[in-house]
Amino acid sequence: MTLDQIAVGEEARITKVGGEGELRCRLLDMGLIPKTIVKVRKVAPMGDPIEIHLRGYELTIRKEDAGKIEVSQL
Repeated sequence: MTLDQIAVGEEARITKVGGEGELRCRLLDMGLIPKTIVKVRKVAPMGDPIEIHLRGYELTIRKEDAGKIEVSQL
């Protein structure tokens, strides 16, 4: 399952961060690293972007990027 498939209000644990090159480094730099618990807070009306809560802050990422982050539900 990937982060873009999690429903609003649900929590999940990151298991793997995909992507290549700069994209992967950018995702890791934003705190999206394995074993981190994230909660989906909001989804924009058209479904993109997605706002998530992790490590005490809110982060908004594109749905396409969220699809590269594998998670497991808690």
